[in-house]
Amino acid sequence: MGKTKAAVKKSTAGGGSGKPPGLKEIAQYLGLSPASVSMVINDVPLAKAMTAETRARILEAVKKFNYRPNLLARSLSKRETRTIGVIVPESSDGYYTRVMRGLEEALLDAGYLYFTVSHLSREDLLHEYPQLLRQRAVDGLIYLNTKVVESPQVPAVTISYATREPGVTNVVLDQRLGARLSLQHLAELGHKQVLMMKGQPTCLEAGERWRLMVKAAEECGIEVRPELCIEMDHHQLTPELAFAKVAELLQKKPKFTAVCAFNDTSAIGAMRALADAGLRCPEDVSVIGFDDIGVAGFTTPRLTTVRQPLEAMGARAVAELMARMREPEGTHAAKVVLEPELVVRESTGRARR
Repeated sequence: MGKTKAAVKKSTAGGGSGKPPGLKEIAQYLGLSPASVSMVINDVPLAKAMTAETRARILEAVKKFNYRPNLLARSLSKRETRTIGVIVPESSDGYYTRVMRGLEEALLDAGYLYFTVSHLSREDLLHEYPQLLRQRAVDGLIYLNTKVVESPQVPAVTISYATREPGVTNVVLDQRLGARLSLQHLAELGHKQVLMMKGQPTCLEAGERWRLMVKAAEECGIEVRPELCIEMDHHQLTPELAFAKVAELLQKKPKFTAVCAFNDTSAIGAMRALADAGLRCPEDVSVIGFDDIGVAGFTTPRLTTVRQPLEAMGARAVAELMARMREPEGTHAAKVVLEPELVVRESTGRARR
């Protein structure tokens, strides 16, 4: 036992071959079997059958000798690489960063690395990226607001997009409730003339959310007038796009008392256009957004919005993916629906008479 300990210490100090101790050497140092040490390092359920003292000894030795598991060997033996592929339209501020934050924290807690690729709505990349990620032996795929154009062939989850592809769990928002919350809020404040925004075609949620917004408006007694409907027509996800659209519309001097924006980013652009035109928010025009991105509570005025549980959506997607990876032949939900909530701040008020 003493010789083994000396050998391990010597190898970490640069003596002998200079090769850091492996699993076998750590096990010999502790006087335990390699299997026992491996179970604790990999946190397998059987490790909980050991005493707390033994587990603590193993973890202390791992830290002391800076042991790093051979990921290649483990991936070959367990057929896993502990990596996940994440496919997104683009890496922009707002919605995507909040979802990715929840996703990243959940993957970190689960001990997984991830590759992120942005397809920029290019059809060729929608086909190519899943293949490239599978070639890198990812254990699973997460599609964030991204179309699933073919079988993932590995455990997969979508966020903000529902596919009928078998073997995939869809984590989505209750869009019907979200539309109802925004239009009902404006109706209760007395708004009847509402400028309504439709998202760009590249956003997979745009069509469904627009349909539900129109329906909710009609149910709340708000007339949907073509001259008060604008559509984003570019994949750009910055306030500039909505700013330009609203500024152009304002030159025609239409009459409206509120703006129901597609998301917070477009709401912020709309508020800037209104301010440049000399209109006050909410005294002259109320504005409501959708998402509750990080800056929504810090605009002037602070933005009223329908909050998506963005970080929770990312975390839930990881949980669903882990479940599919652990039990690929098990029964898993095809859809998980999360609820939005109305967050009333300063950008909405009573309709002017």
